[in-house]
Amino acid sequence: MTVRRDFKEPARCRPDLVIGREELCSDAREQLARGGSVLLHGPAGIGKSTVLRALAAENAAAPRTVLRCSATESESHLPFLALADLFGLVLDRVSPRLPAAQRTALESALTGRGESTLQRDGLALRLAVLSALRALAADGPVLVVADDLQWLDSASAELLGFAARRLGDTPVQMLCAVRTEDEEYDRHLRACPPDTLAVRLGPFTRAQVSALLDHRGYTGLSRSTARDIHRTSGGNPLFALELGRALAESPTRPRPGEPLPVPTSLRALVLSRLEMLSAEARRTLLVASAGARPSLALLHAAGRDNAEAETAQAAALGLLATDPEEPALRFAHPLISAALYAEAPAHERRAVHTALSTAASDPIERARHLALATTGTDPEVAARLAEAAALARDRGAPSVAASLGLLAARHTPADSTPGPDERRLQAAEDAITAGEADLARDIAREVLTRATVPAERVRAWMVVIEAAGQALGEVDAVFPQVLADAGDDPGLLALVHYQLAWRELVVDGDFDKARREAAHAAELAARGEDRRTELMALAFQASTETLMGHQDAPATIKRALREPQDPYVACHHNGAGMARFRWLLMSDQLPQARTSITALLREARRRGMVESEVHFLRFLADTELRSGHCGRALDLARESLRLARDSGIGEGASAMLASLAEASGGDVDRALALAREAADHAEVDGDQMYLSRALAALGYAQLVAGDAAAAVGSLRRVRELEQGMGISDPARGRWHGDLAEALVRIGEPGEAQELINFTRVHALRLDRAGVLAVLDRAEALVRAARGEQEAAEAQLASARDRLGRLGYGLEEARAAFALARLRARRPGPPAYDEAARLFRRCRALPWLRQVDTAAAAGPPEPETVSAATPTALDGLASMERQVAALVMEGATNREIAARLFISVKTVEATLTRVYRKLGIRSRVDIVRLAAGRNTK
Repeated sequence: MTVRRDFKEPARCRPDLVIGREELCSDAREQLARGGSVLLHGPAGIGKSTVLRALAAENAAAPRTVLRCSATESESHLPFLALADLFGLVLDRVSPRLPAAQRTALESALTGRGESTLQRDGLALRLAVLSALRALAADGPVLVVADDLQWLDSASAELLGFAARRLGDTPVQMLCAVRTEDEEYDRHLRACPPDTLAVRLGPFTRAQVSALLDHRGYTGLSRSTARDIHRTSGGNPLFALELGRALAESPTRPRPGEPLPVPTSLRALVLSRLEMLSAEARRTLLVASAGARPSLALLHAAGRDNAEAETAQAAALGLLATDPEEPALRFAHPLISAALYAEAPAHERRAVHTALSTAASDPIERARHLALATTGTDPEVAARLAEAAALARDRGAPSVAASLGLLAARHTPADSTPGPDERRLQAAEDAITAGEADLARDIAREVLTRATVPAERVRAWMVVIEAAGQALGEVDAVFPQVLADAGDDPGLLALVHYQLAWRELVVDGDFDKARREAAHAAELAARGEDRRTELMALAFQASTETLMGHQDAPATIKRALREPQDPYVACHHNGAGMARFRWLLMSDQLPQARTSITALLREARRRGMVESEVHFLRFLADTELRSGHCGRALDLARESLRLARDSGIGEGASAMLASLAEASGGDVDRALALAREAADHAEVDGDQMYLSRALAALGYAQLVAGDAAAAVGSLRRVRELEQGMGISDPARGRWHGDLAEALVRIGEPGEAQELINFTRVHALRLDRAGVLAVLDRAEALVRAARGEQEAAEAQLASARDRLGRLGYGLEEARAAFALARLRARRPGPPAYDEAARLFRRCRALPWLRQVDTAAAAGPPEPETVSAATPTALDGLASMERQVAALVMEGATNREIAARLFISVKTVEATLTRVYRKLGIRSRVDIVRLAAGRNTK
C-alpha cells in the first residue's frame, strides 16, 4: 500500500516532536547508547519516520559520522542508489584508504563512470563497502540512518547486509525504519548488524491522538470528534492528522450517527482495492460499512442474497479480516469502512439505511438507520429516536443516547411537545454523563442562543457549569445570568444554589459557606418538589460536614439516605452513597468502605457514567492503599488515570491518587511527577480543595524519596491551605504523621510535637483511631530524637499493633520499620525481618527497598558527641547533632545520608544550619571542634 507524500500540514507542525512514543524511544535510546543498532517497523503512517528523525537528531549531536539515505518506491529499481546516498559525500575521505580493486569498484558503483554490477564486481564491491565503513569508524563512531528500508534497491541492501554482518566490534551502528503490514520484519534484519533491536510502533491511544491533533493545531475539535477520529484512523497518527485536517477545512460537520468525512488523500489508500470489487460486492460492503455490528445474517436481512461470495471476494483483496470463530464481519482497517461510506452517493447511503432500518434486530439500531434514511422533520421518526435514546440510557450507553437525542431533535418539528431544544438539552445531559463535556457545552450554548423559557435556559446553564468540571472559576460570569433566569422559582433556584455551593468549595475553598449554600439548595429543592436536586444538595452538605469534622455530619447523611431515593443520585459520585462511603473511610471502617465503593463502581459502569467511574476507581484505589494492598491500589489508580486522561475528566484528582499509589507500591520518580502534575491541574483550575490533596501527595512522595526538607515545605503548605478552608478532621488527608516524621528528620522535633498535640485534639474529638495511632508513631520518633529510647520503642510497638488491628497494613509496616531502626541501635545485629515481611505482604516496593538498604548497612553507629565539644553541640537540634557527629567520624555526605535515611540535599542543608549555629565555615572546622582546637 503506497502512501502519498503530499499531505498538507499546518504551519506550526513540529515533525521532530515525538508524541506517544516515550517508552519506545527510551528503549531505542538505550540500545543506541550501548553501541547497538535499531530497526523501527510498523504499518504505513504509524510514525516511523518521525521517531527515526528524532533519534537521528539526538545522536547526530555527538561527534560522529552520520550517513543517511531515504529510499522511495519509484526509485527502488535503480541499483546502488541508496549506496550513493550513504557514501557520496564521504567518498573522497575513504577512497585513498581502499585497495585499488575495491576503490575502482566502489567509485564505479557510486559515480556511474564505469559499468558495475554485483555479478561482475560482487566480491570487490562487498569488501569495498565493509572497508569504507571501517575506514570511517577509524576516525570516530559511525551512524547509518536508513528510512523506508522496504524501498532500498536490492544491490544496496545486499551490500549493506554483507558489511553489517562482518563489522564485529567496529563502532558502526544502524538506525533504520521499514514498513511492515502483515509480513514479518525479519527479512529486513538481514541488512542490519546481528545485535539490532527491532522496535514495533503500534497504534496510538485515544489520548495520544488527541494530543497529536492539539499539537498540530486542530484544537477546535471536541472530545467526541477526537474519539471518532481515533476509531476511524485505527490509532494511525498520519491517518488521524488527515482526518483532523479534513474536519478543520470542512464548512459543515457530519450529522450525528454519520461517519467522518474521509479526505481524498486517505481514500486513495483503499480505493484502488475497492475498484477491484464487482459492483454487487461493493454494494454489499457499503451495507456492512453502515451497520454497527455487520454480520452475514444482517446482510441477508438487508437484501444482499449473495453476501457469502461477495464478502469472500472482499476478504481475498484484504478489505475484510476473516476469523472463523467470529460471526461478525470486520474491516481490515476502520479507514476502509469510512472511505467506502464517504465515497458512496447520498441516495445510495439513504437506501442502505432504509434497508437496515428493518433488517437490524436491535431497536436502537433500527431507529438510528431510520433517522439517517429520513430527510426533514418527522414527529413519528423523532418519537422513535427519543424512545431509542431512553433505551440506550437505561442500558448504560449515555453516549449513544446523546447521539440519538440529537437525531431526535433534528427530526422534531418546531411546534412539537417536547420541542427540539428540550430534546437537545436531554442529549447534552446524556453527554455529560458519558464524559463528553465539550459536546454537552456546545449543545447548551446553541440552545441558549434562542431559548426564552426560564426552565430551558437554567437547564442549559447547568450543563455549561457542569461541563466546566473543576475549573468553576472560568464560568464565574454565568452565575449572575442564571440567577436572573431562575427568578423566584424555588426549583430553578435550587439548581443554581447547588452549583454555587460547589463554587464556594472549589474556587474559594470555603467549606463553611459551601455547606450553607448546599443546605439552602436542599430547602429550595424541597419547596420546588425536585427530589433529585434535594438529594444531591443533602449529599454535598453531608460530605462537606464530614470533611470539616462537623457534628451534624452523621445526621445529614441519614437525611440524604432517606426514601424516596433517586437511582441516578444513588450511584452518582457526588450522591448520598458517596457521602456514606467517605464517612466510612474516615471512620476507620475499611471493609465496609470497600464494599460500599465497589457496589457504587459496579452500578456506575452499568449505567455508563464515565465521570463517576473515574472517581469511584480512584476511591477504591484509595481504600485498597489504606488497607495495605499497594499492588491492587496501583492497578486501580493507573486505570483511573488512563480513563481520566482519555475522557478529560478528573485528571488532577486521578493523578494525585496515582502519585500516592506509585510512592507506596511503584516508582517514586513517577510519583513525584504525578503529584506535581496534579498540583499544576489544581493551580490552573483554581481548585483549592484538590490543591491541598495534590501537595499532600507530593509531600508523601518526597518523604519516601528521602527528601525530608522538601516534604516539610510541601506539607506545611497543606496545613496552611486546610486551616484556611476550615478543615479540621485529620482523617481527610492523613498527612499529619508524614509532616511530623519529616520535621523530625530535619531536626525540628519541637515543631513536630506541636503539630502532633494540635492534631490529636481533633482526632480524639472525632474518634479517629487510625489517625491517633499514626500520631503515636510520629510522636515515638520525636521521643527517640530526644533520647527517650525505651519510651519510643514502647509507643511504636503499641502503634504498630493498633494499626494492624484497624487494617491499615501499610501504616502498620511503617511502624514496624521505625521500631526496627530504633532497636538496631542496641548491641547485636539489627532485625528487619518483620518490617520486610509486612512491606512484602503489602507489595510496598519503595519501602521494601529502604528496608533492604537499612539491613545491608548493618547496625548504625551510636549517636555520640565528642567530649571535647559538649557545649558547642548541645545547642544543636537532634538531626543536626547526628550529622555533626558523623562528620567528626569522617563520613561523607553520601554516607551520612545512607546511615540516617535522608537525602544528600537534606545533609547539605543540615550542615549549613550547623555552620551557622556554631559560627564556623566548613566540615574541617567541625573536625577541629572534635579535636578540641580553636576554629578561629
